[in-house]
Amino acid sequence: MSKMSNNFDEKREEKIRKAFKERDWNEIKSTDSWVIFKVISEFVEGFEKLSKIGPCVSVFGSARTPSDHPHYKVAEDLSAKLVRHGYGVITGGGPGIMEAANKGAASENGRSVGLCIKLPFEAKGNIYIDPDKMIMFDYFFVRKVMFTKYSQGFVVLPGGFGTLDELFEAMTLIQTIKIGRFPIVLVGKEYWSGLMDWIKSTLLEQYNYINSEDLDLFILVDDATEAVKVIDDFYGKYLLTPNY
Repeated sequence: MSKMSNNFDEKREEKIRKAFKERDWNEIKSTDSWVIFKVISEFVEGFEKLSKIGPCVSVFGSARTPSDHPHYKVAEDLSAKLVRHGYGVITGGGPGIMEAANKGAASENGRSVGLCIKLPFEAKGNIYIDPDKMIMFDYFFVRKVMFTKYSQGFVVLPGGFGTLDELFEAMTLIQTIKIGRFPIVLVGKEYWSGLMDWIKSTLLEQYNYINSEDLDLFILVDDATEAVKVIDDFYGKYLLTPNY
């Protein structure tokens, strides 16, 4: 087992032990009060930095995607196209797909936003984020609020648990009318088709846990041009255009 794996195991065990540790009232008040102020400070920084960024599209995808992978190139291309069509790009600020998207936006001198998360294996943002538009978060839930509050569309490339979390967060908020019905574009039919088939066959047809119209919350495409067209067509329907 690697040294890094040992460190992760120790951190996980420490969190479990801490959850069962008895604390007196003063310790609880002191610790929880600090957390409250830390959460507030992250919201304040996010609101201040993002309130004037203009129309943006969030691009989600795996941090583990190497730079020579086709998915990396697609993310880079579609982000450059989004900028040329008037949108800024928001990512999670890390490597992989996120780096590719920020790189594509930066290549066209567009707004390149990075909402970074402090992780043991991912401690800083990629080099393609605008310096004044990089924010570092401790809390995932605060970061997800920023994604959904300041995005006018979501493009989701292949990814793991984090990407799925972001995808279903957006779908849930749109389904429950907590945010506007912004477009959600899944890029990569081969990657996403199995999940989409399961949603239809199991959630809808077998268990009736969603409505048939919920299948319209997302659109499945295969390349950058198709993804950007979905965004453009959506706003064209409302006679809205980006205003950079």
